[in-house]
Amino acid sequence: MQRNHNHTTIVTIEKVIDETPTVRTLVFSDDLMSNVLPGQFAMVWIPGINELPMSVMISNEPGKAAFTVRKHGPASTGLFNIKEGQQIGIRGPYGNSFDLKKGKLLLVGGGTGLVPMMRLLSFVKPTDDVTVLIGAKSKDEVFFEDFANSMLEKNPHKVLVSTDDGSYGEKGFVTDLVEKLVNESHYDGVYVCGPEIMMYKTVQSAHSRGMFVQASLERMMKCGVGICGSCCVGEDLVCRDGTVFDGEHLSSNKEFGHFYRNKAGILEKY
Repeated sequence: MQRNHNHTTIVTIEKVIDETPTVRTLVFSDDLMSNVLPGQFAMVWIPGINELPMSVMISNEPGKAAFTVRKHGPASTGLFNIKEGQQIGIRGPYGNSFDLKKGKLLLVGGGTGLVPMMRLLSFVKPTDDVTVLIGAKSKDEVFFEDFANSMLEKNPHKVLVSTDDGSYGEKGFVTDLVEKLVNESHYDGVYVCGPEIMMYKTVQSAHSRGMFVQASLERMMKCGVGICGSCCVGEDLVCRDGTVFDGEHLSSNKEFGHFYRNKAGILEKY
């Protein structure tokens, strides 16, 4: 019988992978989640704590999926602390997906925004020329570099890392690297996920040069199905209209990159 994606399904965590001191990947079995499109997300219930939206990380094993979480607030810390053998609830998938172009591609991920980029990598063709940019605050917060390299081992590729403090890779923000690369050559598709200011600068850099660019937005989300309105960005609801938006659309959104809504729904400036 086909599963109703709006109903919560209970899954058991089978493996916990420490990526950095503050980031973990939780692996579980679920056929539906193992096959989601890049950009789609799930609502994840941490029993006794809360529910939060999560991009779905790929797994090398058939029928398995994962969530990569950074401990921050009560819900993300609760998910971070889940142990092997414990259970969580999932519903979804929700949202749209990236429109993957062919040719010369630039994938940009900051923090756990790397998750949809890793899933997008599984869809690129061997003939595509792919560059992956990984942004982190410092060396001990860099993750998925080896994973990205392994995904692209048969492709002409580059995986470049930038750290804010210069402790690993290029020194500076990943957006500085984006600006440098889009100045040097034209990309057929630019894709980004991470902190909104990082995405805003990436979208601006690519769109202003006439390049196709898409961003997977991350906002406060309580329902995931377009009812609560907590994830609105201007007139868009990230859960219903996104999470993926193209540069042309985002260039006309007056909130993107400038304002966000706090937990009470109050509009605040970045």
